[in-house]
Amino acid sequence: MYAIVEIAGQQFKVSKDLKVYVHRLANKEGDAVSFAKVLLLDDNGTITLGAPAVEGASVEAKVLQHLKGDKVIVFKKKRRKGYKKKNGHRQYLTQIQISGISVSGAKKAAPKKEAAPATEEAVEAPKKKVAKAKKEDTQE
Repeated sequence: MYAIVEIAGQQFKVSKDLKVYVHRLANKEGDAVSFAKVLLLDDNGTITLGAPAVEGASVEAKVLQHLKGDKVIVFKKKRRKGYKKKNGHRQYLTQIQISGISVSGAKKAAPKKEAAPATEEAVEAPKKKVAKAKKEDTQE
């Protein structure tokens, strides 16, 4: 089972017990975090696609540590002009571990749509109306 989740403005493909580096979160180390913006769920081949998010689905995670990423060097140069700029950047990151994916809302929403036309009268009534309409058309 996996899910595609939006965390801090970026989309990640996550599954249970996966460790992910995301942009710095405000939570403290050891805190439990829940992400409700689940864009896609795959439950053993059954794919649920959200519009834009899957209703009732969430991903739970635990904050492991806060750290800084590798240094990125930004170097700009224009040839034959004597222009050089060197700049560096280290991104603040948070390492999280996915503890579980809950799909309680997704399973409840699907049966409601199927359960509506369950009565036999509701299915037979339109057929009778169509049959009456055909008889009237042939008599005229």
